[in-house]
Amino acid sequence: MNRALPDVRLRVPTDEDAFAWHRIFADPEVMEFHGGKAAELSVYEELTARQRRHDAELGFCLWTMVGPEDEVLGFTGAQPWPREWGPKGEIEIGWRLGRAHWGKGYVTAAALTTLERVRAAGVSDVVAMVRPGNERSIAVTRRVGMEPAEVFTRPTGEPAHCYRLAL
Repeated sequence: MNRALPDVRLRVPTDEDAFAWHRIFADPEVMEFHGGKAAELSVYEELTARQRRHDAELGFCLWTMVGPEDEVLGFTGAQPWPREWGPKGEIEIGWRLGRAHWGKGYVTAAALTTLERVRAAGVSDVVAMVRPGNERSIAVTRRVGMEPAEVFTRPTGEPAHCYRLAL
């Protein structure tokens, strides 16, 4: 990517962001690699509350991405790997972006800011878990300097590829 990255702000998610995330993630295309549909609103309410705790305790979280017109674009950030399978004990960076904002560089810009923030918080390396076929996310891992590492098996039996980056 040789173009300038867009301006994007990252903020600690608010209670209201749970509603925005729920609305944005109701798009089946956005959720193609995340179960195909949005979770119930209560899941996003719990998720935003957990991210506020992460930010207070760890200095990082899954932040709400805010675009140049103060619109919620999705989220990008980092959190401890939350599942029993996969890279337990490691810090995962991740992102999810509303369909209307794909292809504009928002996730790459936000992921680079995320890496700066987690480095400043004392994190020495991060992982990103990406499902095979998710070419958009694989491209972001490459743009921010991540390398393919190992493959984990999801509880469904499907593979999940782990990308790593030493900070």
